[in-house]
Amino acid sequence: MFSVKEIKANVSQEMEIFEQKFKDALKSDVALLDKITHYIIKRKGKQMRPMFVFLTAKAINGKVEETTYTAASLIELSHTASLVHDDVVDDANERRGVFSVNALWKNKIAVLVGDYLLSQGLLLSVNTSQFRLLKIVSDAVKEMAEGELLQLEKARRMDITEDVYFDIIRQKTASLIASCCAAGASSVSTDEELINKMKKFGELVGMAFQIKDDIFDYGDSEKIGKPTGNDIRERKMTLPLIYTLNTCSPAIKKKLINIVKNHNEEQKMIKIAIAHVVESGGVKYAHQKMIEIKTEALKLLDDLAESDAKNALIGLVEYTVNREK
Repeated sequence: MFSVKEIKANVSQEMEIFEQKFKDALKSDVALLDKITHYIIKRKGKQMRPMFVFLTAKAINGKVEETTYTAASLIELSHTASLVHDDVVDDANERRGVFSVNALWKNKIAVLVGDYLLSQGLLLSVNTSQFRLLKIVSDAVKEMAEGELLQLEKARRMDITEDVYFDIIRQKTASLIASCCAAGASSVSTDEELINKMKKFGELVGMAFQIKDDIFDYGDSEKIGKPTGNDIRERKMTLPLIYTLNTCSPAIKKKLINIVKNHNEEQKMIKIAIAHVVESGGVKYAHQKMIEIKTEALKLLDDLAESDAKNALIGLVEYTVNREK
């Protein structure tokens, strides 16, 4: 399996240029805002979203265009804004082991910073007349909000079916990866069929990515490097639990529902729930579904010419489903 470093090597030059352009897009004359955006840049993650944009463009065209940098910046601005807002909504003090914006500068400032990032994305696309890209990313932001609200609505009643679960993760998580691949394709091609195919590719990859995250929550916290059982604490109905509730005995089902509804803050009860899900085959089933979705995604790349970029894109997909954390 390729490492993130090896995958990124295929677009290392493009990523360097992008990082500078992204910094420029965040600049402000307001000292406080400049300080906060500098803090945001410093704590960047693996940067998988811009990698999907650049690798998709290169796999199609053999190179990226100036529009591709706009696409990557627009998506990263929208994504970063959503993370800042999410931390406020979730009252989260940390993200990836470092303090969140709201923990350091309070909720009001964090919300305004998120709004600023969104507005910068809008201005970037409008000022460069990239309305096609704006529609692709705006559609993703809309889907993400709808997915979050759908999940909140269903969590209250605990009646999420497998189909509803897939709707939620398609909107909440996969829509962003779909927009990365669609925007990357759109930046180098006007072929609508190809753009839609790459959008579907990204959507499937995003769904596989989310299922992997859901599987982690039923794993070994020491091995993964972060606490597990959070989905049960937050009453999130993910695929391993949904499968278990649909296939286990009535007694186990009643016990699990009781834990999720009434004892989701008790570590001992959470461990019991995790054990039932694992023993009932919920994790195994979710893993099987993830592999099926990944395979379907990779088939969509068959018509692309062989290249280092295509191989790296395949490597990025394999990484999403084989990562250890």
